[in-house]
Amino acid sequence: MPKETDSHQISSSAPSSSSSPSFSSSLSSSCTDVLNYLWIPLLISFTKYLNSAKAQTILLPESDVNSISGSSRSSSCPAPDSSLYYRPVIGILSHPGDGASGRLNNDTNASYIAASYVKFVESAGARVIPLIYNEPQEILYKKLNLVNGVLFTGGWAKTGLYYETVEGIFKKILEKNDAGDQFPLLAICLGFELLNMIISKDDDILERFSALDNASTLQFTKTTKIEGTVFQRFPPELLKKLTTDCLVMQNHQYGMSPERFQETPALCSFFRVLTTSTDEDNQEYISTVQAQNYPITAFQWHPEKNAFEWGLSMIPHSEDAIQVTQHVANFFISEARKSLNRPPARKVLDNLIYNYSPTYCGKAGRGYDEVYIFS
Repeated sequence: MPKETDSHQISSSAPSSSSSPSFSSSLSSSCTDVLNYLWIPLLISFTKYLNSAKAQTILLPESDVNSISGSSRSSSCPAPDSSLYYRPVIGILSHPGDGASGRLNNDTNASYIAASYVKFVESAGARVIPLIYNEPQEILYKKLNLVNGVLFTGGWAKTGLYYETVEGIFKKILEKNDAGDQFPLLAICLGFELLNMIISKDDDILERFSALDNASTLQFTKTTKIEGTVFQRFPPELLKKLTTDCLVMQNHQYGMSPERFQETPALCSFFRVLTTSTDEDNQEYISTVQAQNYPITAFQWHPEKNAFEWGLSMIPHSEDAIQVTQHVANFFISEARKSLNRPPARKVLDNLIYNYSPTYCGKAGRGYDEVYIFS
């Protein structure tokens, strides 16, 4: 018998024509199973994506849609609030010395402003005019008429001409506000201490604390209402972290205890206490106050250091700490935008701190990285 060929074997083993429908059904069923296995999960994932996208869709008012499409370009940018000033200028008072214990400039008439205060103000959209504490009073007060708010810095000087200059500027600030101009003051560390001395009319009112190069929390008083205060814009989560995490920088030896504050009627009637903190010996001191009837906020702590100083070991530099700096700066400058003062542009340009050059003192200084020195 002749040998069967391979083709014959294939042919003989292949299904007959009568069995073809069964083979097709089997193949179709297999394909369907594969498609279901691949397609159904994809369909479910795509449906979830569409639902998620739908949930995140921002529905714009019709006018905004037209604006985006270009059919209503004239109304795409609302007019700015005419009651606000969008070119605010802040006067920062200089402090005696060079910021480096005479290593950079030992002129007895020298004064300085740490660059961190300037950057702090600029970060919120304002410019700076230096108020040089020992320049002639008529010049100093002319500069005061070119700004929309004032910042008193940290430092050590509590007597003599510096004290008198702070007191004079403080009185001018009260006068401007009493006359109807919103003219804010931010006082930091030494500035806070000097205000306590000036308002109480007691040069010995300050107490000693151990809070040099010390990061701390802020504890809100039971009566604190944050509406209208520096803390109003803080996100709730960050407000909570202020009470649990060491997000603020303390660097002082003097301060005010809640007890002494309560015993001083002049201070109680002028300020309301927002927060307290504790030093390394667990002694409580007042860390944030706000004036009852003026746009004046004072800190015993340093909001400017978190983002702009690196010389002290305990300065917090976390993202939360940087947010603290930015929120305080934003608050201060938002208050300055409410000022009615519209200074002449040329006079502002002639007096801006841009006319001076900062000096790097990170290697020679004691805590400051950069300062502006005025001789």
